[in-house]
Amino acid sequence: MKLGFLTACLPQLPLEEIAAWAAGHGYEALEVATWPATGSRDFEASHLDVAAFDERAADATRALFDKHGLTLSSLAYYENNLHPDVARRAETAAHVRANVDAAALLGVETVGTFIGRHPGLSVSENLALAERELPALVEYAGERGVKIIIENCVMEGWHPDGYPGNLAYSPELWEWMFDLGFYLNYDPSHLLWLGIDPVTALKPYIDRIPHAQAKDAQLDPRARDRYGFFGRSVARTDGWDSGWWRYRVPGLGDVDWRRIVDTLYEGGFTGVLSVEHEDPVWSGDVHRVTQGLKIAHRTLSPLIVG
Repeated sequence: MKLGFLTACLPQLPLEEIAAWAAGHGYEALEVATWPATGSRDFEASHLDVAAFDERAADATRALFDKHGLTLSSLAYYENNLHPDVARRAETAAHVRANVDAAALLGVETVGTFIGRHPGLSVSENLALAERELPALVEYAGERGVKIIIENCVMEGWHPDGYPGNLAYSPELWEWMFDLGFYLNYDPSHLLWLGIDPVTALKPYIDRIPHAQAKDAQLDPRARDRYGFFGRSVARTDGWDSGWWRYRVPGLGDVDWRRIVDTLYEGGFTGVLSVEHEDPVWSGDVHRVTQGLKIAHRTLSPLIVG
């Protein structure tokens, strides 16, 4: 197992600077953000231009990672593959395919994305939509030796009231997407606030987890007693503002990382554990973000056998 981080937390820095910083601070891998330079999310990062990727770009990228002794663990483009706008949905699928092509050129095993959701349809209607549209992406990736991994993020902020925007948040849905040929980019933070035990959920599925993310969550049960599980209603300013939990870097929340890492080892996981930094306390500028990454490294590195 290697410890890395997702580069999306540093959108203002070029990949060259991120790689140098990561290698200099004990990280062994990077999960590289590949959103288009102009996209739909206000915090997207574009550290590889996969839409214009070719052998020359692949050679330069491999040379950069070799120079710093790093592994490129996965390409990361987490978008809504069931977007209600059919044109947007097609654009997203095209960019997923561009990621697959780039991963194949680089010899990278995985590309990360979301299932997503059409908010105007029921869950069962969304699942039927996914079963019609998404197997073509799995087939495209498989033909090129690449696995598409789905993060189990709820993406509650995609719905104005904070309801699930990515239909991949529970073991029930994991089993459904495994049947479509997807794999899981396991992240325990989302399970914690959903009331799902992260270790219990992890154990049966490690053979379908080629890559994992490390993000923590800090719960406030007293606030939950006021707002309920679904979070703020009257005082909600946006879909992300639940009022009773928040994401943290590993070590500053309620996830039991000792048990998570031990369970991964016991199940034979040999991939990369990639820190996904979305901590509001350690955000705002490059210095604070990198301090958060240092906290995550201090928390996780003693648990990982070199």
